[in-house]
Amino acid sequence: MATYPPQLFESTGNLMRFLKEPLVHFLLIGVAIFAWFYWISPPSEAQDPQQAIVVDDNDVSMLASRFSASWNRAPSPEELQRLVDGLVREEILVREARNLGLERGDPVIRARLAQKMEFLTRSIAASVVPEDAELAAYLQDNPNRFRTPPKFAFEQIFLGEAPGSADVEAAQSALAAGADPMQVGLSTLLPKSMPLSAARAIDSTFGRGFSEILATLPTGAWAGPVVSSYGQHLVRINAVEPGVLPPLDDFRDTVLQDWRRQTAADLAEAQYQSLADRYEISLPALGPQE
Repeated sequence: MATYPPQLFESTGNLMRFLKEPLVHFLLIGVAIFAWFYWISPPSEAQDPQQAIVVDDNDVSMLASRFSASWNRAPSPEELQRLVDGLVREEILVREARNLGLERGDPVIRARLAQKMEFLTRSIAASVVPEDAELAAYLQDNPNRFRTPPKFAFEQIFLGEAPGSADVEAAQSALAAGADPMQVGLSTLLPKSMPLSAARAIDSTFGRGFSEILATLPTGAWAGPVVSSYGQHLVRINAVEPGVLPPLDDFRDTVLQDWRRQTAADLAEAQYQSLADRYEISLPALGPQE
């Protein structure tokens, strides 16, 4: 019968206890997961085992600037070293995750990458300084974006939430006979009249859309009923100040911001079409959804 030295059993026992440690289980699971990812998503090219990671002065300045913006002070040498170490750690993990193909099929990462591509295009538009002549032409081509809204001055008579036709006719007849408008209609906390006011001020008082109805009414005559958020009214427009397109010098920054936004959208679409031309795109036939 074979005999074994006692040291062998002691070593075997230590090995068994080692294998039962939870940390070992996690390590083995991690190795298995990484091996599985390499198996299903092998790198497209052989990876250089000694890839270079270069942190230059610009990177250090960026890290220091971010720290200063957050803490209102410059980082200490130890803090700056930790920031640099964190940047290196992040770069290593990002590269290895890409080698494993971990970004594939992740909608969050895909959306973020797409956003960064479009951000590059917007950055180009933001850096362009157009001539005033170009901004003036843009202003003339898009007047509705910059035209000041019209203003209305009017009086109103409140008829109630849902007046009957007889009540409406009685109020109209009284006004036609020269009755004092202050004595016609029902009592309300709404103002009886408003001076020249923009649509926003009118709608904040009478409800959204009320100013749009005023734009359809004649000037100098009682008209209606006009529906507000509170009920029905007879309205007399006393004055109208049309909207105007101010000169470029009055709001150049606003026009410039809008021009850059539109230019960025146009550039993004042009860039997308240019990139899409590089691909042969096959789509399924889309039938009615059941």
